[in-house]
Amino acid sequence: MVSELEFKLEKFEGPLDLLLHLIDKNKVDIYDIPIALITEQYMEYLDKMKEDDYDMDTMSEFLVMASTLLDIKCRMLLPKEKDEEGEEIDPRTELVQRLLEYKIYKYASLELKDMSMDASRALYKGSSMPDEILNMEIPIDYDKLVGDNTLQKLNAIFDELMRRQEDKIDPVRSKFGTIEKEEVDAEAKTAYIRDFAREHKRFSFRELLSEAGSKAEIIISFLCILEMMKNGEVEAKQTDIGEDIEIIVKEIA
Repeated sequence: MVSELEFKLEKFEGPLDLLLHLIDKNKVDIYDIPIALITEQYMEYLDKMKEDDYDMDTMSEFLVMASTLLDIKCRMLLPKEKDEEGEEIDPRTELVQRLLEYKIYKYASLELKDMSMDASRALYKGSSMPDEILNMEIPIDYDKLVGDNTLQKLNAIFDELMRRQEDKIDPVRSKFGTIEKEEVDAEAKTAYIRDFAREHKRFSFRELLSEAGSKAEIIISFLCILEMMKNGEVEAKQTDIGEDIEIIVKEIA
């Protein structure tokens, strides 16, 4: 049932709705509202509302907005205020933000209303297919299916399909083996190298690697020696290119 308020206000559901209407009617930028013009037209509408004897609850909402517009209009006439960064404060900023938020919610509500109306026209029909049709199995005529094909022809078709599958195999990648990750306990290997260095004091890098069982262990051993050299715990020497690297222990904590 439509109330008297909704009938008389028509499309103006509140003060923000009326302001949006006036902005669209005057074709002005919502970010640069001519407050004097909009306030004048807004007050004219309030005068018409008073003549129609609207209830105080409704009038109070529109009167609060009227006081806001008048306050903004007065502040526009005064010298511009500045914020902490020295930029001028536009008295209309808060009102513009409220109008934009209201406009978003209004259009969203209209969209939801359209979706609700479309949903009301969606009907669901359950399956009405007879069980005889659902459970029916079409008989297969194997003679008609095979036709004039013989075992020799079918075997030739099978061989052709198998050749096509073989052609799809990459002759290089198909010969690759499985790459398995080498599991090496880096902490245990580091501890072993440090104990080895303490015990031998002077040794060759080749001698250290004699116990390495994989490439990962060799890499870890090399990195460990580099770290010990960086800390000043060992020193590495090589008399000539290609000669073995000699590790000399200085001081290991």
